[in-house]
Amino acid sequence: MRLYHEFPYESRFTARVLRAWSEGGKHYAVLDQTLFYPTAGGQANDTGTLNGVRVVDVREASLRGEGGVDAKAKGEVVHVLEAPLPEGQEVQGELDWTRRYRHMQRHTAEHTLAQAFWRAAGWETLAVNMSGPVCTIDFSGEPDPATIQQAEALANWAVYANTPVKTFWLEDSEVGSYPLRRAPKVSGRIRIVEIEGWDRVACGGTHVARTGEAGPIKIVKYERYKGGTRVYFMAGWEALETFHQEHAILTRVAEKFSAHYLEVEKPIHNLRDEFFRLKGENHALKEELAERVMRELLAEFPEHTIFAQVPAVVIEAVGERLAEWPNVLALLVAPGEGKARFVLTKHHSRPEDLQAIWKEVLEPLGAKGGGALVKLGVLPSGAVHAALEGFKKKVNPR
Repeated sequence: MRLYHEFPYESRFTARVLRAWSEGGKHYAVLDQTLFYPTAGGQANDTGTLNGVRVVDVREASLRGEGGVDAKAKGEVVHVLEAPLPEGQEVQGELDWTRRYRHMQRHTAEHTLAQAFWRAAGWETLAVNMSGPVCTIDFSGEPDPATIQQAEALANWAVYANTPVKTFWLEDSEVGSYPLRRAPKVSGRIRIVEIEGWDRVACGGTHVARTGEAGPIKIVKYERYKGGTRVYFMAGWEALETFHQEHAILTRVAEKFSAHYLEVEKPIHNLRDEFFRLKGENHALKEELAERVMRELLAEFPEHTIFAQVPAVVIEAVGERLAEWPNVLALLVAPGEGKARFVLTKHHSRPEDLQAIWKEVLEPLGAKGGGALVKLGVLPSGAVHAALEGFKKKVNPR
């Protein structure tokens, strides 16, 4: 018996273990009745305990019973346990109520929002996922900001109305007398969830008793998806908690600018503009410095075999320039705390083998890096002098 259909607000129950088994390092149990909801219809499973043993997953086995768990359960609710339970034992079950209630809020909000999009623009619901705090609904319509805004407003008006959410069962033959938002995906005896005066759809999930418990409903993102629109939303406590976190962050940021949190966008925009202005100036100054350093090195080493220390901020830029200068072979180092940076480079007109220099001079000193015509990397700061001297002896042994 699936107690969660009739008693969604209950969190404790007593049951008997009908079957129990272990396979693949996991433990399973089927009970004569359960409040634990199995993953289905976009809603995640409940968790909790049975006689103190943790229930880590709940599944609905295939009615076809094709091997494994399905063969043992055949359409029943299967509890995946942290430890085994003996068959025939009476157990006390307890749900993680916080998790269950949030799932009820999400699912009721999904029904409410799906109907809102149908009313706003005739968008059909294609798929849903409520496995996390940010839920998704895939709709048939093209992305449209006006529709998104209208549907969110309609959904929250339905929340404010605080109308009852009820469930009842129908047979196939009766479905035509009760118009549904979308056709049932099951046959036989069908469970209907109805938000009075708002929505009616076939559903096996758990829901809150009145729409007011599902709010607020907030759309946090939307995007084009498979020719339609995927809408991301949050609801209930999870939406409120996210608002609290966002408000706290915004308030702290606003304090940095001595601004009201609703007026913080302007100083942030100004700061961004100033950042890009300074970034441009910094780039120009680095280019100027790199050009000056390169010219000074070419003058200092007229034979164009260069070994020198250069400022760390321009070492790569200087290396790139020297690599394009005819007949240049260079080792540049920039000391730093703990590690020094290096650039080993040459013009293609030089016959020396950079890999051989790397292997004989730099690698024994603990250097790390790579490249072909330009080798970049780091070496211990204490090895800077040895690297320059080793390079000098290697390329100019006189």
